[in-house]
Amino acid sequence: MSLLCIFLGGRMTTSRSPHDLKCTADLGAQYITATPFYAKKHQRFYDELLQCEILKPLVAPVEGMMIKEEGTCNFVTPQGVASIIKHYLKESGSDVNYDSHVHHIYFKNRRWEVSRKAGSSEQFDIVILTMPVPQILQLEGNIVNYSSAIGPSIVVHTSVSFGVENLERNKDEVQPLILEQLEKVLPGLPKPASIKCQKWRFSQVAQAVVDSPGYMILNTKPLLICGGDGFTHSNFDGCIDSALKIVDVLTSNL
Repeated sequence: MSLLCIFLGGRMTTSRSPHDLKCTADLGAQYITATPFYAKKHQRFYDELLQCEILKPLVAPVEGMMIKEEGTCNFVTPQGVASIIKHYLKESGSDVNYDSHVHHIYFKNRRWEVSRKAGSSEQFDIVILTMPVPQILQLEGNIVNYSSAIGPSIVVHTSVSFGVENLERNKDEVQPLILEQLEKVLPGLPKPASIKCQKWRFSQVAQAVVDSPGYMILNTKPLLICGGDGFTHSNFDGCIDSALKIVDVLTSNL
């Protein structure tokens, strides 16, 4: 039996208030958009998530929302966008370890030896990486050779151009600018119990891998695969497309 390891990463994360863990905010992907094409193509996924009440239709107005195609549906995650990942991890029956920062991947004794930043290491027959491509390229090792009573939470998301212009600035310098704009949009807000200013160096996929293959095989024996929406297109449906293609590759190699 082959030992498979999947390292997940990306922007579908949910932050929690240090004062109340039930007070959450999605600082990466705030809502899920399904065009008519993908709503039909991935209907079984949307139906399942809606039935489990992980997704619910977005009914609140969104300032500056762009409707690119008629018939497009938007969904929110009442328990946070991370609940989508947790749902599928639970359904898979896999052993899950959180907060495991991968630092090295070595080819050793016909297997992949994965070292964590904390110092521990383990060997696997197959490794799948789904974190943003720039972070994959930063990994060390052989891989470099391949290239209610709950208070409300508010997410203020800047434009892409603002993020690019201020990417290298200190967060303490940028945060007042964002709060100043928030005051103009929603004047008179009460003083927040806590503020988290999140800088996304790796956010939306501006340019996916050529021809959008859905995955990239870096090594065949032992198998090392990269995937995620960086290999398709930048949204939830791009993640599903990549996952389905990786499953096909795994099936043909097991």
